[in-house]
Amino acid sequence: MLLNSHLFLESYQDARRIFIGYSGGIDSHVLLHWCASLTHLKQKITAVYVHHGLQIAADSWAEHCQQTAHALNVEFQVLRVNASAAHGESPEEAARNARYQALKSLLTSGDVLMVAQHQEDQLETVLLQLFRGSGLKGLSGMPELTAFGQGMLARPLLNVSKQVINDYAVTHDLKWIEDPSNQSNVYDRNFLRNEILPLLKQRWPMVAKTVARSASHCADAQRLVNVHGERLLAQVYNPTNNTLKIDELLTFDANEQGLIIRQWFGTMGLKMPSQVFLGQLFSQVLAAREDSDPVLLGQSHEWRRYRNELYCLPCNYDESLKEILWNSQQQSVMIGNRQCLSWSLASTGISLTQWQQANITIKFRTGGEKISLPKRQGRHDLKKLFQEAGIPPWQRHTLPLIYLDNQLAAIGDRWTSANFYKEENDACVRLLLSVV
Repeated sequence: MLLNSHLFLESYQDARRIFIGYSGGIDSHVLLHWCASLTHLKQKITAVYVHHGLQIAADSWAEHCQQTAHALNVEFQVLRVNASAAHGESPEEAARNARYQALKSLLTSGDVLMVAQHQEDQLETVLLQLFRGSGLKGLSGMPELTAFGQGMLARPLLNVSKQVINDYAVTHDLKWIEDPSNQSNVYDRNFLRNEILPLLKQRWPMVAKTVARSASHCADAQRLVNVHGERLLAQVYNPTNNTLKIDELLTFDANEQGLIIRQWFGTMGLKMPSQVFLGQLFSQVLAAREDSDPVLLGQSHEWRRYRNELYCLPCNYDESLKEILWNSQQQSVMIGNRQCLSWSLASTGISLTQWQQANITIKFRTGGEKISLPKRQGRHDLKKLFQEAGIPPWQRHTLPLIYLDNQLAAIGDRWTSANFYKEENDACVRLLLSVV
C-alpha cells in the first residue's frame, strides 16, 4: 500500500474527471495501476500519453500505454505536441512546457490531473533550484496540489519514496518502459540523479525525506511572504492597466521593492526575475528620465515606463498594421495586434444612417493627422490629443483611425469627429476597441 486508500479517496472522490499523465515508465505505471485499483476512482480515470516526437520508439511506447490502459479497463488518450526548443529554452524545458500546455487544454472546472512525481523527484527539484540560486519560492519545490488550467494538478506520490514505488511494481508484476534518454548525463537532472544522488544517499540515507521537509518549511515561509507581498503590491498597483506607480514603489526599501516586483510577476504568471534582471529593471527603466522611453525585454514581454507608471507588455507589436475595409453590416472586425473593433447602437456617436451609407476604411497613423472634436474649437493634432489623454507612445501607432468616405470620423473608441457626431436615441454608432 502506497498511501492510505481511505484518505486518498477522500481527497479526490469529488473530482469530476481524473487524468493521469502516463508515460509508460515505472512511476506513472504504478500511479495508474494503484488508482485503477480504487473502485470509486476507476470510472473517472483517463490515462494520457504525451507524444513529444523526440524518440524513435515513441509510437511503440504509445501503443504499450494504450494496451496497459485497456488491460486496466480505463480510458486512454494520446496528445501529440511540438517539443522543439525556442531560443533560450533548453530541450528539457521545451518538452516540459509543451507537455503541460497540452495537458492544461484537457481540464475543465472540477477536473484533476495526476502526475507521478515522488520524493526523490522533489529532492532533485530542490537541489537544482539551489544550484541555480533560487529563493524561497524555488526552494519550496513542487506542491502536492496546485491550480492547473481550469482544474487542479495533483502529485499524490510526492511523499512516497522511490523504493516503495519499485517494490509496488515488483509485487504487482508490472511491465514498464525504460527511456534510454534517462541514462544521458547531458541533462542536468539526469546527471544529478545518476551521478550525485547515489553518493549523497550513501552518506545520508534519509536525504530525500529531510530535504522534502526543508522544502515544506520553505513553502510555509513563502506563503507568509506572499501575504505580505500582496499587501505591499496593493499599495502601488493600478489594476486599470496592470501597472505599478513608480513614485510609490520607490518609497519602499530595496528588499520590499524586489518583493513587490516579484509579486507582480507572479500575478501575471511569469517566472520570478533574477537578481540581474531586477538590477537592469531599476537601473535602465525605473531610473531613466521621465521623458525617455526605455525598453527592457524578457520572457516574451517588454518593460517600459510612462508618466510615473511601470508597464509590462507582451511583445506582440510585430504584426503589420494594414489598411482594412469594414463592411458597415459587419458588427466587428479584427485588426493588428490582436485588436477587435466593434460597434453597437447608442444615443451618441456617429449617425447610424451615415455609417450604413458610407465606405468605411480603417487606417493607422502616418503623421500629421488632425481632427475636429464636438464642443471644442478648432482642429486638433493627434499627437497632442494622445499626450493630453496620457496614451503611452508605443500604443499610439496601434490605435485605429476610422474613415468614412475618406474623411477621418473617429480615433478608436476615444474620439469622434465633430463632423460625424450626433445625439439621437438609439440611432448612433458607438465604437468599442478591445484586445482578444
